[in-house]
Amino acid sequence: MPQKPNYEVHADRTVTFTLRAPDAATVKVSGDFVQGAQDLKKGDDGVWTFTTAPLNPAVYSYTFAVDGVRLTDPSNPMIKSGDRSSESMFEVHPDSAAPYDVQPVPHGTVHVNWYQSKSLGVVRSIYVYTPPGYEESKSKYPVLYLLHGSGDTEAGWVTIGRANFILDNLIAAGKAKPMLIVMPYGRPLADVSLVVSPPQAQTDPAAFQNDVLQDVIPYVEKLYHVSAKADDRAIAGLSMGGGQALQIGLSHLDTFHAIGAFSAASRGQAEEQYKDFFADPAADNKKLKLFYIACGKTDSLFPAAQNLHEALDKHQIHHTFAPSEEGHVWRNWRNYLADMAPQLFR
Repeated sequence: MPQKPNYEVHADRTVTFTLRAPDAATVKVSGDFVQGAQDLKKGDDGVWTFTTAPLNPAVYSYTFAVDGVRLTDPSNPMIKSGDRSSESMFEVHPDSAAPYDVQPVPHGTVHVNWYQSKSLGVVRSIYVYTPPGYEESKSKYPVLYLLHGSGDTEAGWVTIGRANFILDNLIAAGKAKPMLIVMPYGRPLADVSLVVSPPQAQTDPAAFQNDVLQDVIPYVEKLYHVSAKADDRAIAGLSMGGGQALQIGLSHLDTFHAIGAFSAASRGQAEEQYKDFFADPAADNKKLKLFYIACGKTDSLFPAAQNLHEALDKHQIHHTFAPSEEGHVWRNWRNYLADMAPQLFR
Protein backbone atom coordinates (compact mmCIF):
# COMPACT_ATOMS: atom_id res chain seq x y z
CA MET A 1 0.00 0.00 0.00
CA PRO A 2 1.44 3.42 -0.95
CA GLN A 3 2.64 5.54 1.94
CA LYS A 4 0.51 8.58 2.77
CA PRO A 5 1.98 11.94 1.63
CA ASN A 6 3.30 14.20 4.36
CA TYR A 7 0.41 16.65 4.18
CA GLU A 8 -3.34 16.61 4.82
CA VAL A 9 -5.91 19.02 3.40
CA HIS A 10 -8.70 19.67 5.91
CA ALA A 11 -12.35 20.53 5.32
CA ASP A 12 -11.69 24.19 6.21
CA ARG A 13 -8.98 24.29 3.49
CA THR A 14 -6.12 24.50 5.94
CA VAL A 15 -3.24 22.13 5.24
CA THR A 16 -1.13 20.33 7.84
CA PHE A 17 2.39 19.27 6.86
CA THR A 18 4.11 16.52 8.83
CA LEU A 19 7.57 15.02 8.57
CA ARG A 20 9.17 12.40 10.76
CA ALA A 21 12.74 13.51 11.49
CA PRO A 22 13.56 12.65 15.14
CA ASP A 23 17.24 13.57 14.85
CA ALA A 24 16.73 16.90 13.03
CA ALA A 25 17.38 20.24 14.70
CA THR A 26 15.19 22.25 12.30
CA VAL A 27 12.52 21.43 9.74
CA LYS A 28 10.95 24.06 7.48
CA VAL A 29 8.40 24.04 4.67
CA SER A 30 8.34 26.47 1.74
CA GLY A 31 6.10 26.87 -1.27
CA ASP A 32 3.89 29.11 -3.38
CA PHE A 33 1.13 28.99 -0.76
CA VAL A 34 2.97 31.16 1.78
CA GLN A 35 5.55 33.95 1.98
CA GLY A 36 8.87 32.62 3.19
CA ALA A 37 9.93 29.37 4.86
CA GLN A 38 7.76 28.23 7.76
CA ASP A 39 9.07 26.41 10.84
CA LEU A 40 7.56 23.04 11.73
CA LYS A 41 7.16 22.21 15.42
CA LYS A 42 8.68 19.02 16.77
CA GLY A 43 6.50 16.58 18.75
CA ASP A 44 7.59 14.11 21.39
CA ASP A 45 7.29 11.33 18.80
CA GLY A 46 9.86 12.97 16.51
CA VAL A 47 7.21 14.13 14.02
CA TRP A 48 7.35 17.77 12.97
CA THR A 49 4.11 19.64 12.04
CA PHE A 50 2.91 22.94 10.61
CA THR A 51 -0.65 23.99 9.69
CA THR A 52 -1.38 26.75 7.18
CA ALA A 53 -4.11 29.35 7.19
CA PRO A 54 -7.09 28.50 4.94
CA LEU A 55 -6.00 28.44 1.28
CA ASN A 56 -7.91 29.28 -1.86
CA PRO A 57 -8.71 26.27 -4.07
CA ALA A 58 -5.70 25.65 -6.35
CA VAL A 59 -2.74 23.38 -7.00
CA TYR A 60 0.28 24.41 -4.91
CA SER A 61 3.92 23.37 -4.66
CA TYR A 62 6.11 22.83 -1.60
CA THR A 63 9.48 21.56 -0.38
CA PHE A 64 10.91 20.70 3.02
CA ALA A 65 14.26 21.75 4.44
CA VAL A 66 15.74 19.46 7.09
CA ASP A 67 18.71 21.04 8.85
CA GLY A 68 19.07 23.23 5.77
CA VAL A 69 18.96 20.37 3.24
CA ARG A 70 16.19 20.92 0.70
CA LEU A 71 14.08 17.91 -0.30
CA THR A 72 10.80 17.00 -1.89
CA ASP A 73 8.15 15.02 -0.03
CA PRO A 74 9.47 11.43 -0.23
CA SER A 75 5.90 10.05 0.02
CA ASN A 76 4.22 12.26 -2.58
CA PRO A 77 4.25 11.15 -6.23
CA MET A 78 2.90 14.53 -7.42
CA ILE A 79 6.17 16.12 -8.53
CA LYS A 80 6.71 19.48 -10.16
CA SER A 81 9.89 18.70 -12.08
CA GLY A 82 11.98 21.41 -13.69
CA ASP A 83 15.22 21.73 -15.59
CA ARG A 84 17.20 22.59 -12.45
CA SER A 85 15.11 21.49 -9.47
CA SER A 86 11.88 19.82 -8.40
CA GLU A 87 9.10 20.37 -5.86
CA SER A 88 6.15 18.40 -4.54
CA MET A 89 2.55 19.43 -5.22
CA PHE A 90 -0.80 19.27 -3.46
CA GLU A 91 -4.30 20.40 -4.37
CA VAL A 92 -6.95 22.22 -2.38
CA HIS A 93 -10.15 21.27 -4.16
CA PRO A 94 -12.95 23.76 -4.86
CA ASP A 95 -16.61 23.00 -4.14
CA SER A 96 -17.15 22.33 -7.86
CA ALA A 97 -14.75 21.10 -10.52
CA ALA A 98 -11.92 23.45 -11.48
CA PRO A 99 -11.03 24.03 -15.16
CA TYR A 100 -7.91 21.88 -14.75
CA ASP A 101 -9.50 18.97 -12.86
CA VAL A 102 -9.90 15.51 -14.38
CA GLN A 103 -13.58 15.29 -15.26
CA PRO A 104 -15.74 12.49 -16.78
CA VAL A 105 -15.41 13.78 -20.35
CA PRO A 106 -13.66 12.41 -23.47
CA HIS A 107 -9.92 12.80 -23.09
CA GLY A 108 -7.29 13.65 -25.65
CA THR A 109 -3.85 12.07 -25.93
CA VAL A 110 -0.46 13.43 -24.90
CA HIS A 111 2.34 12.32 -27.22
CA VAL A 112 6.08 12.60 -26.54
CA ASN A 113 8.01 13.03 -29.78
CA TRP A 114 11.79 13.02 -30.15
CA TYR A 115 13.29 14.98 -33.02
CA GLN A 116 16.67 16.06 -34.31
CA SER A 117 16.87 19.82 -34.20
CA LYS A 118 18.92 20.66 -37.27
CA SER A 119 19.20 24.32 -36.30
CA LEU A 120 20.64 23.44 -32.87
CA GLY A 121 22.38 20.18 -33.73
CA VAL A 122 20.91 18.30 -30.75
CA VAL A 123 18.15 15.81 -29.93
CA ARG A 124 15.11 17.29 -28.22
CA SER A 125 11.54 16.35 -27.43
CA ILE A 126 8.16 18.00 -27.75
CA TYR A 127 4.95 17.17 -25.93
CA VAL A 128 1.91 17.21 -28.20
CA TYR A 129 -1.72 17.13 -27.07
CA THR A 130 -4.21 15.84 -29.61
CA PRO A 131 -7.91 16.39 -28.80
CA PRO A 132 -10.57 13.68 -28.41
CA GLY A 133 -11.54 12.26 -31.80
CA TYR A 134 -8.30 13.30 -33.51
CA GLU A 135 -7.30 9.75 -34.45
CA GLU A 136 -10.62 9.08 -36.21
CA SER A 137 -10.79 12.44 -37.96
CA LYS A 138 -9.33 13.51 -41.27
CA SER A 139 -9.80 17.22 -40.53
CA LYS A 140 -6.84 19.57 -40.37
CA TYR A 141 -6.66 20.97 -36.84
CA PRO A 142 -5.41 24.35 -35.60
CA VAL A 143 -2.33 24.38 -33.38
CA LEU A 144 -1.37 26.28 -30.25
CA TYR A 145 2.40 26.37 -29.64
CA LEU A 146 2.58 26.68 -25.85
CA LEU A 147 5.84 27.66 -24.13
CA HIS A 148 6.93 27.10 -20.53
CA GLY A 149 8.76 29.26 -18.00
CA SER A 150 12.45 29.44 -17.16
CA GLY A 151 12.51 26.75 -14.47
CA ASP A 152 10.35 24.22 -16.30
CA THR A 153 10.69 21.78 -19.19
CA GLU A 154 8.59 20.76 -22.17
CA ALA A 155 6.60 18.53 -19.77
CA GLY A 156 5.60 21.44 -17.55
CA TRP A 157 2.35 22.47 -19.22
CA VAL A 158 1.10 18.86 -18.87
CA THR A 159 2.49 17.69 -15.53
CA ILE A 160 2.10 21.04 -13.72
CA GLY A 161 -0.24 23.14 -15.87
CA ARG A 162 -2.65 20.31 -16.80
CA ALA A 163 -3.16 21.90 -20.21
CA ASN A 164 -4.52 18.63 -21.59
CA PHE A 165 -7.30 18.44 -18.98
CA ILE A 166 -8.10 22.14 -19.43
CA LEU A 167 -8.65 21.57 -23.14
CA ASP A 168 -10.52 18.31 -22.59
CA ASN A 169 -13.00 20.12 -20.35
CA LEU A 170 -13.36 23.18 -22.60
CA ILE A 171 -13.86 21.08 -25.74
CA ALA A 172 -16.41 18.83 -24.01
CA ALA A 173 -18.36 21.90 -22.89
CA GLY A 174 -18.32 23.33 -26.42
CA LYS A 175 -16.33 26.33 -25.23
CA ALA A 176 -13.12 25.75 -27.21
CA LYS A 177 -12.43 24.48 -30.71
CA PRO A 178 -10.60 21.14 -30.88
CA MET A 179 -6.91 21.94 -31.35
CA LEU A 180 -3.46 20.49 -30.94
CA ILE A 181 -1.11 21.91 -28.32
CA VAL A 182 2.59 21.65 -29.08
CA MET A 183 4.96 22.15 -26.14
CA PRO A 184 8.69 22.37 -26.96
CA TYR A 185 11.65 22.71 -24.59
CA GLY A 186 12.21 26.44 -24.25
CA ARG A 187 15.97 26.51 -23.85
CA PRO A 188 18.07 26.07 -27.01
CA LEU A 189 19.94 23.07 -25.62
CA ALA A 190 19.77 19.29 -25.83
CA ASP A 191 16.82 17.78 -23.99
CA VAL A 192 17.37 18.13 -20.25
CA SER A 193 16.23 14.54 -19.60
CA LEU A 194 19.00 13.17 -21.83
CA VAL A 195 22.11 15.17 -21.01
CA VAL A 196 23.33 17.59 -18.39
CA SER A 197 23.17 21.16 -19.69
CA PRO A 198 26.57 22.53 -20.69
CA PRO A 199 28.16 25.12 -18.38
CA GLN A 200 27.81 27.76 -21.08
CA ALA A 201 24.36 28.36 -22.50
CA GLN A 202 23.57 29.02 -26.14
CA THR A 203 24.56 32.62 -26.92
CA ASP A 204 22.62 33.11 -30.17
CA PRO A 205 19.47 35.10 -29.19
CA ALA A 206 17.62 33.67 -32.20
CA ALA A 207 18.50 30.02 -31.44
CA PHE A 208 15.20 29.02 -29.85
CA GLN A 209 13.22 30.96 -32.43
CA ASN A 210 15.07 29.10 -35.19
CA ASP A 211 14.27 25.76 -33.57
CA VAL A 212 10.55 26.63 -33.40
CA LEU A 213 10.30 28.00 -36.94
CA GLN A 214 12.75 25.73 -38.78
CA ASP A 215 12.42 22.46 -36.88
CA VAL A 216 9.37 22.19 -34.61
CA ILE A 217 6.68 23.59 -36.91
CA PRO A 218 7.78 21.60 -40.01
CA TYR A 219 8.06 18.46 -37.88
CA VAL A 220 4.56 18.90 -36.45
CA GLU A 221 3.02 19.71 -39.81
CA LYS A 222 4.58 16.61 -41.36
CA LEU A 223 3.66 14.23 -38.53
CA TYR A 224 0.15 15.44 -37.64
CA HIS A 225 -2.83 16.41 -39.79
CA VAL A 226 -2.90 20.09 -38.91
CA SER A 227 -3.57 23.28 -40.80
CA ALA A 228 -0.57 25.24 -42.08
CA LYS A 229 -2.51 28.51 -42.27
CA ALA A 230 -1.44 31.40 -40.06
CA ASP A 231 -5.08 31.82 -39.00
CA ASP A 232 -4.79 28.34 -37.51
CA ARG A 233 -1.53 28.88 -35.63
CA ALA A 234 -1.15 30.50 -32.22
CA ILE A 235 1.84 30.96 -29.94
CA ALA A 236 1.61 31.62 -26.21
CA GLY A 237 3.70 31.12 -23.11
CA LEU A 238 4.27 31.93 -19.46
CA SER A 239 7.10 34.02 -17.99
CA MET A 240 10.20 33.23 -20.12
CA GLY A 241 7.88 31.53 -22.60
CA GLY A 242 5.63 34.59 -22.64
CA GLY A 243 8.60 36.73 -23.60
CA GLN A 244 9.52 34.22 -26.29
CA ALA A 245 5.94 34.20 -27.60
CA LEU A 246 6.07 37.98 -27.93
CA GLN A 247 9.49 38.02 -29.60
CA ILE A 248 8.63 35.24 -32.05
CA GLY A 249 4.98 36.05 -32.62
CA LEU A 250 5.23 39.82 -33.07
CA SER A 251 8.07 39.44 -35.58
CA HIS A 252 6.35 36.63 -37.52
CA LEU A 253 2.76 37.73 -38.05
CA ASP A 254 2.73 35.84 -41.33
CA THR A 255 3.21 32.64 -39.29
CA PHE A 256 1.07 33.26 -36.18
CA HIS A 257 -2.21 35.16 -36.12
CA ALA A 258 -2.76 34.69 -32.39
CA ILE A 259 -0.40 35.48 -29.51
CA GLY A 260 -0.71 34.95 -25.75
CA ALA A 261 1.59 36.47 -23.14
CA PHE A 262 1.12 35.13 -19.60
CA SER A 263 3.20 37.07 -17.05
CA ALA A 264 5.63 37.58 -19.89
CA ALA A 265 9.32 38.13 -19.18
CA SER A 266 9.50 41.42 -21.03
CA ARG A 267 11.46 44.41 -19.76
CA GLY A 268 11.77 47.98 -20.94
CA GLN A 269 9.51 50.05 -23.16
CA ALA A 270 7.31 48.02 -25.46
CA GLU A 271 7.43 50.52 -28.34
CA GLU A 272 11.21 50.34 -28.41
CA GLN A 273 11.44 46.59 -27.83
CA TYR A 274 8.93 45.74 -30.58
CA LYS A 275 9.65 48.69 -32.85
CA ASP A 276 8.93 46.95 -36.14
CA PHE A 277 5.60 45.64 -34.88
CA PHE A 278 4.42 49.09 -33.77
CA ALA A 279 5.46 50.64 -37.10
CA ASP A 280 2.29 49.49 -38.89
CA PRO A 281 -0.73 49.10 -36.57
CA ALA A 282 -3.19 48.78 -39.47
CA ALA A 283 -1.32 45.78 -40.86
CA ASP A 284 -1.09 44.27 -37.37
CA ASN A 285 -4.84 44.52 -36.89
CA LYS A 286 -5.49 42.82 -40.23
CA LYS A 287 -3.35 39.82 -39.25
CA LEU A 288 -3.88 39.41 -35.51
CA LYS A 289 -7.03 37.46 -34.66
CA LEU A 290 -6.21 37.45 -30.94
CA PHE A 291 -3.58 39.17 -28.84
CA TYR A 292 -4.07 38.12 -25.22
CA ILE A 293 -2.05 39.61 -22.35
CA ALA A 294 -2.49 38.55 -18.71
CA CYS A 295 -0.48 39.13 -15.54
CA GLY A 296 -1.00 39.17 -11.79
CA LYS A 297 -1.12 42.60 -10.18
CA THR A 298 1.50 41.70 -7.56
CA ASP A 299 3.84 40.13 -10.13
CA SER A 300 7.11 42.02 -10.62
CA LEU A 301 6.41 41.74 -14.35
CA PHE A 302 3.05 43.50 -14.12
CA PRO A 303 4.44 46.98 -14.97
CA ALA A 304 5.83 45.58 -18.25
CA ALA A 305 2.49 43.96 -19.07
CA GLN A 306 0.68 47.21 -18.33
CA ASN A 307 3.18 49.15 -20.43
CA LEU A 308 2.56 46.81 -23.37
CA HIS A 309 -1.20 47.18 -22.92
CA GLU A 310 -0.95 50.98 -22.86
CA ALA A 311 1.30 51.05 -25.93
CA LEU A 312 -1.17 48.86 -27.82
CA ASP A 313 -4.01 51.15 -26.79
CA LYS A 314 -2.02 54.19 -27.91
CA HIS A 315 -1.49 52.67 -31.37
CA GLN A 316 -5.07 51.32 -31.48
CA ILE A 317 -3.91 47.73 -31.89
CA HIS A 318 -6.65 45.27 -30.95
CA HIS A 319 -5.86 43.15 -27.90
CA THR A 320 -7.23 41.73 -24.65
CA PHE A 321 -5.65 42.75 -21.35
CA ALA A 322 -6.62 40.49 -18.44
CA PRO A 323 -4.97 41.56 -15.16
CA SER A 324 -5.58 39.18 -12.26
CA GLU A 325 -4.88 38.96 -8.57
CA GLU A 326 -1.73 37.44 -7.05
CA GLY A 327 1.68 37.14 -8.62
CA HIS A 328 4.02 34.86 -10.55
CA VAL A 329 2.34 31.53 -9.84
CA TRP A 330 1.12 28.52 -11.77
CA ARG A 331 -2.44 28.91 -10.48
CA ASN A 332 -2.67 32.11 -12.52
CA TRP A 333 -1.23 30.52 -15.67
CA ARG A 334 -3.69 27.62 -15.62
CA ASN A 335 -6.50 30.16 -15.40
CA TYR A 336 -5.06 32.26 -18.24
CA LEU A 337 -4.96 29.24 -20.54
CA ALA A 338 -8.54 28.36 -19.61
CA ASP A 339 -9.55 31.95 -20.40
CA MET A 340 -7.60 32.31 -23.66
CA ALA A 341 -8.26 28.93 -25.28
CA PRO A 342 -11.98 29.55 -25.95
CA GLN A 343 -11.04 32.73 -27.83
CA LEU A 344 -8.65 30.98 -30.24
CA PHE A 345 -9.32 30.15 -33.88
CA ARG A 346 -12.71 31.88 -34.02
